[in-house]
Amino acid sequence: MDRAALFAEVEELMNHYCKDCFLYKQHRKEKGKRYAHRFCITQCTVGEKIKAVGKKLS
Repeated sequence: MDRAALFAEVEELMNHYCKDCFLYKQHRKEKGKRYAHRFCITQCTVGEKIKAVGKKLS
């Protein structure tokens, strides 16, 4: 896949799943922005998919 297709895939994932994510909003409200972001990167299945696509860019 070319870079543009990979970026489009990440954008689609984020728009579809992350835009109105209840868990992100709840974690941000209860524990702060840093915790919510870390949760998305390390524990969320969508975050794992985004990381996998990002590794293809390297």
